[in-house]
Amino acid sequence: MRDSGLWHPRLAALVAGMGHTDTTIVVADAGLPVPPGVEVVQLAVTRGVPAFLPVLAAITAELVVEEAIVAEELTDEAIRAGLDGYPLSTLPHEEFKVATRRARAIVRTGEATPYANVILRAGVPF
Repeated sequence: MRDSGLWHPRLAALVAGMGHTDTTIVVADAGLPVPPGVEVVQLAVTRGVPAFLPVLAAITAELVVEEAIVAEELTDEAIRAGLDGYPLSTLPHEEFKVATRRARAIVRTGEATPYANVILRAGVPF
């Protein structure tokens, strides 16, 4: 067992395997549809468990994020604040859902806040 960092084995493997700019991972609320062929890492247990922000923080603590993309419709300031420090882009929600088709995986949380989804594009630490 690891002492710190991601304890979820699949999440740890996904983050470790991401390459510079060629891969994305989506941290999602409980309602975001998963496109056919995209892996889903199902973390949701009940409404709100786990919450979006702790999952986002755990992933971004181990992933070099080159860009974060959210839906234009996202109005939750706490979620936007959780992305401070990363270059942030927006897309209309329908375009956001199309963009998830290229994700390596969608990590589904128990979050019930509307549009609480972010696409994280892998960066490089140098």
